[in-house]
Amino acid sequence: MALEKENFSDGNERESDIGEENNQEQEVQQANKQSAWLLPMLLGTCFGFAIAIIAMGKFSQPSQHTNKAIANQISPEVPIAMTVTTVPVETTRITRNLNVTGTVSAQNLIPVLPQANGLLIKKILVSQRDYVKQGQVLAVLDDSILQGQISQAKADVESKKADVASSQADLASKQAAVTSSQAIVQQRKADLAQEQARLLEAEKNFLRYQKLGADGAISQQELDTRETTVKTAREAVRLAQENIRSAQANVISARADIATARASIDSAKADVKSNAARLQQLKTQLAQTLVRAPVAGIIAEKLARVGDVTGIPPQTQAINVVGGTQKLFSIISNSKLELRAEVPAIQLSQIKIGAEVKVTSDANSQVHLRGKVREIEPIVNENRREAIVRIDLPSTQLLKLGMFARAAINTNTVMSVAVPQKAILPQPDGSAIAFTLSSKNIVNAQKVEMGEIINGGKVEIKSGLQSGEQVVIDGAGYLKDGDKVKVISNK
Repeated sequence: MALEKENFSDGNERESDIGEENNQEQEVQQANKQSAWLLPMLLGTCFGFAIAIIAMGKFSQPSQHTNKAIANQISPEVPIAMTVTTVPVETTRITRNLNVTGTVSAQNLIPVLPQANGLLIKKILVSQRDYVKQGQVLAVLDDSILQGQISQAKADVESKKADVASSQADLASKQAAVTSSQAIVQQRKADLAQEQARLLEAEKNFLRYQKLGADGAISQQELDTRETTVKTAREAVRLAQENIRSAQANVISARADIATARASIDSAKADVKSNAARLQQLKTQLAQTLVRAPVAGIIAEKLARVGDVTGIPPQTQAINVVGGTQKLFSIISNSKLELRAEVPAIQLSQIKIGAEVKVTSDANSQVHLRGKVREIEPIVNENRREAIVRIDLPSTQLLKLGMFARAAINTNTVMSVAVPQKAILPQPDGSAIAFTLSSKNIVNAQKVEMGEIINGGKVEIKSGLQSGEQVVIDGAGYLKDGDKVKVISNK
């Protein structure tokens, strides 16, 4: 009876030890997740407990069932170093990039020039980096001088219109004078005819009285009277003819006055048109006192200042003169930016129009943009042997004109293998290794050559790994070549 109790007690102690071993192993696994540096110590502790239990089993002769449980949990050949997670090596598409640098520029930088020179800048309504619409007012120029000139031009137009009306009235008067003179001519012609008739009658009477005088039928005095009558009639005819010529001259003169009046009207009308054109020009200049945006976009430069005179740039802005005119603003047309990357001539053949580009900036870590190659300039700089590659950039507030940026231009895509970056362990000599898993859960340290970094935290493996191999990711930093591990999951 005492022996049975002793055996029962020993059995309980063994089961207790085994349970304690299981609890210790669970604690080791939990500690393995919380603090990796404790794992080797805890596992060593568990290993010591296992050896003690086996030693006790030799003295107490445990049951066959208990021995099998202990044998199954602890391998007598190679102890388990730790629990790890593995993933298979994947085949994926790898993008080859050409890394270059460049400067952020505007695709099309439009200068805004004043349309009226010699005017004072009175107001500025926009600031640098403002977005403006086409036709939006950017600045207001002083229009007081133009307003005075417009008032004078309006008065001149009205004055010339009055001159036209006066000349038209004078023309009508001259036309009436012509009509009157023509009527007088007709009257004078009628008078001439009458006088000619009288002359003819007087001459007939004179001839008759001459015969009578020759016959002594009338006195000499009577004959002289008839002769005087003829002479008087002849003079009346001559005067009538002179009156006709005078009236005809008046007609000619009146007609000349009409031509003069018409010329005066034409001159007055021309003056009206000239003054009207001047008035319209002044009104156009008045409209030009509102400096408007020629295109929609972002204000890249604000060079105008209140108080400046258009057309007379300050000495500090000598470089901002375009075509002899002072530049007031610069607009990034449609807010489109580009990166002008400098690429060595020998690498230009790798770049294709439309290739995708990743753009980053050392000055701003938030800059992670995607662009496209739009143009490769045909001219290579003969000093640096480089050409400019223009890369379209998306609209963003992160970039400014003149910023330095880096670009990774996609040159081609190939099939290769890749693993998560945390599976790769850098070595002191500059190389890198990854732990692969064998069928017996033994890890092997495999030297690898890395390639491109891939999205999703993966890295290309140029050599050292094959597609489908299992590599350790979680726990790889605490392994050594030949360790046996326990795999808890395969991702």
